[in-house]
Amino acid sequence: MGDHHQQTKTITAQLARTAGHVTSIKRMVEEGRPCPDILIQLSAVRAAIERAARLVLEDHLDSCLRHAQTGEMTDQEWDHLKRALDSFIS
Repeated sequence: MGDHHQQTKTITAQLARTAGHVTSIKRMVEEGRPCPDILIQLSAVRAAIERAARLVLEDHLDSCLRHAQTGEMTDQEWDHLKRALDSFIS
């Protein structure tokens, strides 16, 4: 992400927390913890990833809309955004 993104620190903090959570889940699996407990934690990680993805999307849209207002948005950038949105929504 470039300098024009406002949420970089928030996104990286969210991903760091999520990575720590995944490490904890890995340890749970290695220790043979009950599957329902692991599934609950995996669900929490999935929600955390969704939060991070939303932050990235919001941040990118904000920066893209700024570029679009100034006429700096190229057709290639729009196509890239559309592909990213398709991937995120699918």
